[in-house]
Amino acid sequence: MSRKKVSVISESKSGRNKSFRDNYSGESMSRAQFVKAIEGGNYPKYHVRKINGVKTPVSNPDSKHSNNLG
Repeated sequence: MSRKKVSVISESKSGRNKSFRDNYSGESMSRAQFVKAIEGGNYPKYHVRKINGVKTPVSNPDSKHSNNLG
């Protein structure tokens, strides 16, 4: 199994992902920073959904577990 590109490193009490780490570059990002990077085309295997009015990073649906957030 390959290493996940991005991992969640913290979440709120409600379970919303708050911060992320790019496992290849080592960069840590807030949710807003990750959203901006996705929207800028830096993470093509992820997209942004608006969940309860909040822009939220999600992995593109496919059969691979290596790109799932979590």
